Amino acid sequence: METTQFSELSLQNSRVVVAGGTSGIGLAVASAAARAGAEVTIASSSLQRVQDALEQLPKGTRGEAVDFTDEARVSAFFERVGAFDHFVYTAGESLFLQTLAELSIAEARKAFDVRYWGAVTAVKHAAPHLRPGGSITLTSGVASSRPMPTWTIPSSLLGAMESLTRALAVELAPLRVNAVKPGVVRTNLWSNMTEEDRNGLYEVVGNKLPVQRVGEASEVANAYLYLMQQGYSTGQVIVVDGGHMLV
Repeated sequence: METTQFSELSLQNSRVVVAGGTSGIGLAVASAAARAGAEVTIASSSLQRVQDALEQLPKGTRGEAVDFTDEARVSAFFERVGAFDHFVYTAGESLFLQTLAELSIAEARKAFDVRYWGAVTAVKHAAPHLRPGGSITLTSGVASSRPMPTWTIPSSLLGAMESLTRALAVELAPLRVNAVKPGVVRTNLWSNMTEEDRNGLYEVVGNKLPVQRVGEASEVANAYLYLMQQGYSTGQVIVVDGGHMLV
């Protein structure tokens, strides 16, 4: 059977939808996919963020404000999108970091609303519109495997995303479902920290990594494009962490 080499692949004439495509990794994925020839649609809960992102993205990129915790709106969004090829889910608020003793259970539940249940809702309504050969790529993080104090909720949430990825890969086959597992990356994920604390985090973590720095969103975006283009990968969690898992 004849196969296509990865270097020959592109996203030309593909339609890509990126949930959370207005900032950080999602914005980088949207930009990279558009540059690779895809017709890209981004979605975020904030209309202002959508408008701001569209100013940064290549001409022809589309965007909508969508609350991924509202199933009716999510369903209507994908009906408007119609048939497409690749779905990427990077949506989520800033990390919720508290010790177990300090933990508000109500707030902890909210942490799952967009990142986990939003992903479930989005995939449920995206899948019927994906063309044959299409893919879904979710987002995890190294904290699922390397938890730290105050990371009880984020670590368990990210672990749930990895289990969801594998389960969906089985249930939705032959559609491909994978996830990207980033390490520490310079994004708005850390926006709940002061600039001084954030830069301190980047320096401390970066100095411990084999690559001697934290990552950039554009570097992680390459993994999402690989999973869109690599037709023989499904149920996989691709780690892009600068060697974090080693140290």
